[in-house]
Amino acid sequence: MEKLIVVALGGNAIQKEGESATAETQYRNIRNACAHIIKLVKNGYKVIITHGNGPQVGNLLVIQEEAKKLIPPFPLDFLVARTQGGIGYTLQRAMCSELAKESLDIPVVSIITQVLVNQDDPAFNEPSKPVGPFYNKETADELVNTKNYVIKEIKPNSGKYRRVVPSPQPIEILEKNTLKTLVDSGCIIVACGGGGIPVARSKENSLNLIGIEAVIDKDLSGEKLAETLSADILLILTDVENVKLNYGKSNEIDVNKMSLDEAIKNSNDGQFLSGSMEPKVMACIKFLEWGGEKAIIGSLENVSDALDGKSGTTFYK
Repeated sequence: MEKLIVVALGGNAIQKEGESATAETQYRNIRNACAHIIKLVKNGYKVIITHGNGPQVGNLLVIQEEAKKLIPPFPLDFLVARTQGGIGYTLQRAMCSELAKESLDIPVVSIITQVLVNQDDPAFNEPSKPVGPFYNKETADELVNTKNYVIKEIKPNSGKYRRVVPSPQPIEILEKNTLKTLVDSGCIIVACGGGGIPVARSKENSLNLIGIEAVIDKDLSGEKLAETLSADILLILTDVENVKLNYGKSNEIDVNKMSLDEAIKNSNDGQFLSGSMEPKVMACIKFLEWGGEKAIIGSLENVSDALDGKSGTTFYK
């Protein structure tokens, strides 16, 4: 029986730091990512892809800021939907091209995916996720007063400010039944891009959905996707080779394997940086606690070796 694997692509797979955000550059990067992912397909895995969208949403926010006198700006849930569509299309096209090279006839489909969050999530009381352009203090103060944005200085005395939004926990993937049907039909699926479009049920009428100004962590959403579709393996691909302990210290070490108990202890001890490795490790912990076979954090270039335990960090029960 084919094993089902959820592959979570980091933002570096789409747009590398310092690169121009052109369509050509993004397609080249995504085509390269698909060339690695296709190895999993050739080895008999059923593949679901999820991806980040931080730079792309950031670009749209900059565009809106520059064009606000001409075009009314859209809220974050709309921007996440737009990037899901754009990146999903690019992944579909690139993956189809790679499949054709290998003479593999497998349908590829991307789904605009809504992810339910709770409006009473504590994250709404402590916005923490930076989004959009940098501001000076004068502009930051104006946005606080006119739009009720929460804006924080990125570093003390830096003079640079950014908007921060809540990052609530994903509760449910609303397109789950459609996704399950597509998995059963043998499709390669792209879903939950950028953590999914954050929506909540109206407190007045639970049948009504409302868009939420928030960003769901893509790794935690990827884990929820893996749970929902009963995946065997969660594979989080990033731009580092291994999870590290004592990061940045003289006794820093790379970790090849980590048990669930060790991962929980290391997380409680503050071993993983918030907003960086911490959510990735938490996603691995949640997946194993749910009942997943194994979870892996590794680099895109060594995806096959990561699955074989020769590269990356494998989390096990």
